[in-house]
Amino acid sequence: MGIICTVLQLWLFAMFVRIVLSWFPVTEGGLMATVTNALGAITDPVLEPVRRVLPPVRIGTMGLDLSPMVVLLVGSLLIGAIC
Repeated sequence: MGIICTVLQLWLFAMFVRIVLSWFPVTEGGLMATVTNALGAITDPVLEPVRRVLPPVRIGTMGLDLSPMVVLLVGSLLIGAIC
């Protein structure tokens, strides 16, 4: 169980970092773009199915993607249940 818990915690940390980095502008070819792309490759396989079920919430002309928060919540509950 120790390895599974560690992997889940690292993955949730990567998800949290991705959420925080999404608040900042990213220029192509920079270090930030490389980190953002790597985090996307790690987190997108879980986020995409959730995005298909949970569309963005409309706030005026903007859409708020709630899927990362849902995944963080479920991941935290999962860690609490098995670790």
